[in-house]
Amino acid sequence: MLRNMRKAGQTIVGKVIATIFFGALILSFAIWGIGDIFRATPASTVAEVGETTITVDQTRSAYTNELQRLGRQFRTVISPEQARAFGLDQQVINNLVTEAVLAEKAREMGLSVSDQLVAASILNNPAFKGADGQFNRALFDQALRGINLSEAGFVQEQRAAMARLHLAEAIAGDINVPLAAKEALHRYGSERRASAYLLLTAAMAGDIPAPTAEQLETFFNERRSAFRAPEYRAVTAMALDAASLAKPDTVSEADARQRYEQQKAKYGSPERRTIQQITFPSQPEAEAAAARIREGATFESIATERSVSPQDLELGTFTKAEMLDPAVAEAAFGLEQGAVSAPVAGRFGPVLVRVTQIQPEAVRPFEEVAPELRQEIAVERAQSQIERIHDEIEDLRAGAKPLADIAREKGLSLVQAPAVDANGLDKTGNAVNLPEKDALVRAAFASDIGVDNEALRTGTGYVWYDVTGIEPSREKNLDEVRDQVAAQWREDQVAQRLSERARGLTERLEKGEAIEAVAQEVGAPVKTATDLARNAAKDDLTAEAVNRIFAVPVGKAGHAANGPDARAVFKVTSATVPPLVTTTQAAQTIENQLRNGLGDDLISQYIAQVRQDLGVTINQQALRQATGGEF
Repeated sequence: MLRNMRKAGQTIVGKVIATIFFGALILSFAIWGIGDIFRATPASTVAEVGETTITVDQTRSAYTNELQRLGRQFRTVISPEQARAFGLDQQVINNLVTEAVLAEKAREMGLSVSDQLVAASILNNPAFKGADGQFNRALFDQALRGINLSEAGFVQEQRAAMARLHLAEAIAGDINVPLAAKEALHRYGSERRASAYLLLTAAMAGDIPAPTAEQLETFFNERRSAFRAPEYRAVTAMALDAASLAKPDTVSEADARQRYEQQKAKYGSPERRTIQQITFPSQPEAEAAAARIREGATFESIATERSVSPQDLELGTFTKAEMLDPAVAEAAFGLEQGAVSAPVAGRFGPVLVRVTQIQPEAVRPFEEVAPELRQEIAVERAQSQIERIHDEIEDLRAGAKPLADIAREKGLSLVQAPAVDANGLDKTGNAVNLPEKDALVRAAFASDIGVDNEALRTGTGYVWYDVTGIEPSREKNLDEVRDQVAAQWREDQVAQRLSERARGLTERLEKGEAIEAVAQEVGAPVKTATDLARNAAKDDLTAEAVNRIFAVPVGKAGHAANGPDARAVFKVTSATVPPLVTTTQAAQTIENQLRNGLGDDLISQYIAQVRQDLGVTINQQALRQATGGEF
């Protein structure tokens, strides 16, 4: 065909036709295609803050870094849909705008940071220091690669960050916390109350007849969403870790015995000896005392002659490794029980040593711990194979090989969950057994059927997974949940009756009736709770009921739910607050807490005002472009 076109183009008619054809083609591109390039320039600026622009590349870099940080934190891949649901794109651009606001203001005020300060901040950063505590260039370069920055770029960011920090410190660096605020926070945390109370239980709600069909249906229709079936997903997972690869049977007895000897102390208690010691000022005196003992003198008599008390005579009970003086340890652990050593050149002078008691070592025999040792060695050996097998599995996945076949080929376990909801529960409400369940369930609900999912990185290996089925969330009909609805209806009826009764009893207490009389009428004992603290349950009062006691003035009555099927009726009897001693650590903690809170508020208000003064515009289309959103 091309040959024929070339021949035709050599004739006059052919040249005319070709000229008309290609001319029309070029004109069409100019009008409908290429012209668009000149008429619409892609947005390169996401936000403008005064004279500062935030580019698409800056935003994309910050967004990617935050995605990766969240992925490492939750040990899963954060999908674009999840990121948008979290509002991650808006958080990132707001952080960049805040940095730009402070940078603009710092520039306007003439704030700058010297090269010496920037260099010192980098050299003193703990993240860049090696084991010797000195700046490590290799660690610094590795960190720069991790955040995809050049050294000059990092220095520039560090300088800007320090300028922003200096401005923030100028705004809120030295706040004087009012005494009234400290006293209020002190009162909130340290106030203690006492209350007399009685408990209304479900049995006191009286006889509740079964609901009619109409009542049950009305109740169900009003709360239909509460009985909705959640979305379920069928998930297949395969885990690769050292434990799954370990083959204890391949570990030889010689290797296991060698490990046993190296870690013998781990499998029992070493020998311990109770030791006595007499110290002498010189070697000749120690030798003379040793000769007398050999001739029949007792160790105690020598100690008495040297004015060594029975308490000072006892050195203690030790293992060999616990003794501070190696020479004394060597001598003591070479003696029979009751024997006295020859003079020993100890660290603090010549000594005679006697062993009064020997506790032999108690070590589990090799045969008993051999399986444990073999497993330990096998796991260590398997750890070195993880990355190689990971790459092999990825190659098989790239070839569209099913997980079941890969698991069979590699000798790994395949776990299949036919139905799991977003909380990791099956249809009966029981927890599903999946490797790295929380991270895996989050990732599965962010994926779809047929998606080639990236393996989840765990602390010891990897988990591959496939979503093989999706059962959408749906509304259940009344027949499916009739028993649950009836039980919930009854609980609501009990709660209503107890609340009405508690309200009536509280009104009687407020009118001055004694709580004992009220309690006797309902058949409930009066109890007393003391030393109650906010947000803390006490005795048989829940935290919710305790907090309600703190919401009522002293001498007044009230009532509150106390668990799912009880209600507390109470009267506050006292409230005490210890005085605030401003010199204590607790008072200093309160002051620091308030100072930090006030400082954050001041900076937030300052930034909001400066944003308004400078003017901030955000291009949402460019933001979507930077964060991978839809146009």
